[in-house]
Amino acid sequence: MITIGILNLQGDVEEHQIITQKAFKDMNIEGKTKLINILDDIKDCDALIISGGESSTIGMHLEKTGLLNYIKESKIPVLGTCAGLVLLSSKTKRDQILLELLDVEVKRNGFGRQRMSFEAEIDFDGEKYPGIFIRAPYIENVPDDVEVLSTYDDKIIAIKKDQYMAIAFHPELTDNTLIHQKFIQEVQRCVE
Repeated sequence: MITIGILNLQGDVEEHQIITQKAFKDMNIEGKTKLINILDDIKDCDALIISGGESSTIGMHLEKTGLLNYIKESKIPVLGTCAGLVLLSSKTKRDQILLELLDVEVKRNGFGRQRMSFEAEIDFDGEKYPGIFIRAPYIENVPDDVEVLSTYDDKIIAIKKDQYMAIAFHPELTDNTLIHQKFIQEVQRCVE
């Protein structure tokens, strides 16, 4: 059985639980989700989802609880959405705590502030997908070893490298399990 932890601090935690369970069911895979609050919570997880919220606050929480070092050292697969993408990056224009698991620079709130949120159909890894952008960042300066999964308006909005997947938008707010299924496939590859 695969266990995917979901950081329980900010963002659409419950929605990530629901869509992950739906993805397990759609894939006919035995799996469960677990809320992660402290370091001990993550130790029996096969992967982690970091959802949206305020990336500076989430970064401080990760450092304070010891989760930051654990995530870096364990090389656990991570899906980062919105603020989670920012945390996976190695650089932003702002001085903040980052996981630095992807050698990319991110522009926070790259598509604008809250009132400029929008929905758009995007192409995700060759498939149509309903993108929901809320204070969404975008990715800059992607090295050759990072796979670009999606762009929108000439901006990179989804990438993957090894066991790390970073998404600028909010897949948990849709009924489409494509992204969570792709992440689960990566987790399966890592735990085999």
